[in-house]
Amino acid sequence: MKPISKWFNSQRLVPTSDIGVDLGTANTLAYVKGEGIVLNEPSVVAVERGTKNILGVGLEAKRMLGRTPGGIQAIRPLKDGVIADVDITELMLRYFLKQVMQKRVFRIKPRVVVGVPSGITELERRAVRSSAQAAGANEVYMVAEPMAAAIGVGLPIETPRGNLVIDIGGGTTEIAVIALSGIVSDSSIRVGGDELDQCILSFLRKNYNLLIGEPTAEAIKMQIGSAMETDDEREIEVKGRDLVSGIPKMVPIHSQEIRECMREPIASIVEAVRGALEITPPELASDIVDHGIVMTGGGALIRGLGDLIAMETNLRVTMDEEPMTCVVRGTGRILDEFPKYRPVLAT
Repeated sequence: MKPISKWFNSQRLVPTSDIGVDLGTANTLAYVKGEGIVLNEPSVVAVERGTKNILGVGLEAKRMLGRTPGGIQAIRPLKDGVIADVDITELMLRYFLKQVMQKRVFRIKPRVVVGVPSGITELERRAVRSSAQAAGANEVYMVAEPMAAAIGVGLPIETPRGNLVIDIGGGTTEIAVIALSGIVSDSSIRVGGDELDQCILSFLRKNYNLLIGEPTAEAIKMQIGSAMETDDEREIEVKGRDLVSGIPKMVPIHSQEIRECMREPIASIVEAVRGALEITPPELASDIVDHGIVMTGGGALIRGLGDLIAMETNLRVTMDEEPMTCVVRGTGRILDEFPKYRPVLAT
């Protein structure tokens, strides 16, 4: 008969208890080892003004953006790729982790790997660590989002070959050249999907005296936004409030107008890619010529952006089939092959 310790070590009595998290500016995703992605929620928290009592988290809170009465505030605690409100972020992460863990029986406390922005501060690291531990985590590890995205895409990050990843999130665009399980050169700018939304808001306010909310701006970006002229030019009706009369109205907007108003932030992304390439060691640069660039993140879904970067850099650009889940899938692969990827993790 096997000793009890051997039964325990064989994990026949202990279900898999590892969780991967992508703590993103726009969305938070969670991966459970053996199950896949089990949570995909907006990084939004609704709180009561004054008391800071939580009234909703995730999709429930995002539905409140721009619709709340005076006593309720919908907060996005991560801004421009950094944690703007440490306390609310801690509450949000704890809520999401508890939501994942309550639906499963973990006989032992889980190991958690969190994808975080590469420019995270020590204070923010402590907030991530303490919130995960408060939710019931045993060990907490952090991995830079471009590294996690590269692993999620399936790039051979542990080899000497140079791999260039562009991760365009809600708050930041992070460009990293990765080789031998490390980031050799990188560039990070605070331009992402949120900046494009703000450009659309400002354009409609300035040119049409039309006031719209962030969810509407995001919908316009996804429906008719593009980085270059395409064969599929579109027009949609946009509803909002007239700034002059104060009465709700609807105006037709063409994709060419949205492309023009997003030109400046998109040019910043292209310039950041060129800047990262300029500081890349020559041997790794030759690898990038051979293997091209990989685009990940929700911003990669903007029509024509990959083609524009390819045209500006003369390099082949490919995009993952599911760019929004690359980081969380990367945390999942780290959990599946933990000893192999241990060098890319920080505590």
